[in-house]
Amino acid sequence: MNEHLAMLGRFVRSPRTAGAVAPSSRALARAMVADLDLSGPVRVVELGPGTGVFTREIAGRLGPTARCLAIDIDPGFVEQLHRRCPRVDAVCGSAADLQAHATAAGFDRVDHIISGLPFASLPATVTSAVLDAIVAVLPPGGTFTTFQYVHGYPSPLARAFRRDMSARLGRRPTRHLVLRNVPPAYVLGWSRR
Repeated sequence: MNEHLAMLGRFVRSPRTAGAVAPSSRALARAMVADLDLSGPVRVVELGPGTGVFTREIAGRLGPTARCLAIDIDPGFVEQLHRRCPRVDAVCGSAADLQAHATAAGFDRVDHIISGLPFASLPATVTSAVLDAIVAVLPPGGTFTTFQYVHGYPSPLARAFRRDMSARLGRRPTRHLVLRNVPPAYVLGWSRR
């Protein structure tokens, strides 16, 4: 219940950066990381972890030599992550500064990026800056995973985002429907060519 109240509060304060009135479901969190092998010495970055639903799923799958960095603009959410997921390095900042945050955390590379950011509701300049940052750190073979709600999937902004990301990473995304979420969502995954 606390997570729901925290998300609702963030949405009321800043609907363009929150993008949701309730935390994602555990089913969506599992689907977001289902195709990732986190058992080895991988480096994972989560953008916009919010209340940490995806973060907890990532942390539970991390092998002993894997590391995860979570970046959120809300200091309250970052403080929660410090308490709930001690294996995860959580920092308060902008996803557009991904490269600087990864370097500061001692990441020599980024293998997987998982995003809960509401790209369809962010200002175009912010979305562009975040996508530039993702492309700057993601090597060939690296993955980027995000989701779009079913009701927003056909919107012009959502389609433009998918086209832009596909052009930047050199291939189209995989797509999986998760019905056990409010609202239902598509998980989209790109592997950089």
